[in-house]
Amino acid sequence: MCFAPQVSDEAQKALAAGNRAFALDLYRELREQDGNLFYSPYSISTALAMAYAGAAGETQRQMAEALRFALPPDELHAAFNALDLTLTSPEAAAAFRLNIANALWAQEGYEFLSSYLDTLAVHYGAGMRLADFTQDALREEARQAINTWVSEQTERKIEELLQQGDLTADARLVLLNAIYFKADWNVPFHGDMRGDFTRLDGSRITAPMMSRRTDTPYLAGAGFEAFALDYKGDRVRMLVLVPDAGSFADFEGTLDAAQVAEIMAGLESTDLQVTMPKFEFRARFALQGALNSLGMEDAFQAGAADFSGMDGARNLFIQSVIHEAFVAVDEEGTEAAAATGIVMGIVSMPMNTITVDRPFIFLIHDVETDTLLFIGRMLDPTA
Repeated sequence: MCFAPQVSDEAQKALAAGNRAFALDLYRELREQDGNLFYSPYSISTALAMAYAGAAGETQRQMAEALRFALPPDELHAAFNALDLTLTSPEAAAAFRLNIANALWAQEGYEFLSSYLDTLAVHYGAGMRLADFTQDALREEARQAINTWVSEQTERKIEELLQQGDLTADARLVLLNAIYFKADWNVPFHGDMRGDFTRLDGSRITAPMMSRRTDTPYLAGAGFEAFALDYKGDRVRMLVLVPDAGSFADFEGTLDAAQVAEIMAGLESTDLQVTMPKFEFRARFALQGALNSLGMEDAFQAGAADFSGMDGARNLFIQSVIHEAFVAVDEEGTEAAAATGIVMGIVSMPMNTITVDRPFIFLIHDVETDTLLFIGRMLDPTA
């Protein structure tokens, strides 16, 4: 970010509360998908906040409601700026590694409002790079350049955020956020062990496990247990929620931001033996459907979307929101990375078509002298 904005504690708390609420709202939308789930709500919120900076009217209202943005736009962008500076401060860097980067690729020759670009530069540190999305070869060059940038920002954990077909000839702007996190546990685990793990369908597998015993924040709740694993520096922690056997779906279905806050507040230091799996996986999502279900509808509809704060007109809409995330958890700590790409497209003019499948008249006309040179009629092209 470019400068330290003056942001009140109340604004920072409002941003954090809104981001947490959105994170759990989005979880409820994504949980229906099969298999493991992992994403960075912070990356998604940040990327969408950059799009929100150009939204107006009903589109802006819907985005604020869906994303749980409670602050006025100017305060919101300043609060994101201040939060990024806090998360990546020298004090934080002494405890863990967290890289956050934003960028945008814009169609060469397309006019964006300087006020919009200034907001992204000042509050999100997002520099603009030019590209040509209209030609196949140059569009592929742009896709490769975007993916290279994302890969570099995520320590090569996210190497192909945009896949072939994610950029179209109608693309005019790509907004990007990338985040990378790496931290060691305050108290490491012992590994080199295996143990049983029971899946949701009741089947058992043998999985690589790790274990440790130490004072650990813990809560035995109604129908679940919770514990927190602190990373070095005692600033960041992983909260682990373990529903009772057979109750995972019910617990997951009611989990919200208020319950998470209540669980966090109820943790108490306990002499605890923790044994849990080591794991590593990645996940990829197209988020249009989930965001639409949260009420962010107009932003994805050509003609209804109002991003006039970007270009002074209502030519743009969100074509896609693509998110990919990676996580690895082992005896030493956690490595995680995520990236979010938002592709803004231009509203295409309707294409008129005509099929000449019946008799017609034709004329050959000299425009300069306004002279009809030939005139004819076609009744049967096979005659």
